Amino acid sequence: MELLGEITADRPLLVVAVKEEAQFLDTDLPVLLTGMGKVNAATALATVLGRGPRPSGIVNLGTAGALRSGWTGTHVVGTVVQHDLDGELLATLTGETYGAPLTLPDGGDVVLATGDAFIADEAARVRLAERAELVDMEGYALATAAGLAGVPLRIVKHVSDEAGDGAARSWRESVAECARALADWAEANTPYRS
Repeated sequence: MELLGEITADRPLLVVAVKEEAQFLDTDLPVLLTGMGKVNAATALATVLGRGPRPSGIVNLGTAGALRSGWTGTHVVGTVVQHDLDGELLATLTGETYGAPLTLPDGGDVVLATGDAFIADEAARVRLAERAELVDMEGYALATAAGLAGVPLRIVKHVSDEAGDGAARSWRESVAECARALADWAEANTPYRS
């Protein structure tokens, strides 16, 4: 975890998993680098929100795999789900609901599936495409932490790969282009500079 800049109550906080995705951000806004995965994302965001002050909002910028053919570009997420938590089974064991889908108020129709596995095989891609258009490793965790803290969150993802065979190679080759697109989105859609 690394926090670049200072969080204030009158500005949003940009949250990015890794420096490769943040490499073109040239902003006065604070930027939190969480590390990859749900645990890193949740603990990093919860830590800075717990310390205070809390930002006016949170914008998660990052890459995502496309689960359906033809998906490219930058997308604002409307709903996030966990793809690696068997909430139905847990409900039969405990009677409690865990991991229900989360709807983001400023999002669109795009569904993002979050899990700790980097999806790089066709069988997993096809299975997840039944539930979502995009897949990442941090979105659901960030939405949970932000929701518990009462801070509004937007999730913005740029498609880096097709989440099938060769996805890891595609991510490495496309991350710089994705980072540029995410920085452009942030500049156009946030109070990027004072």
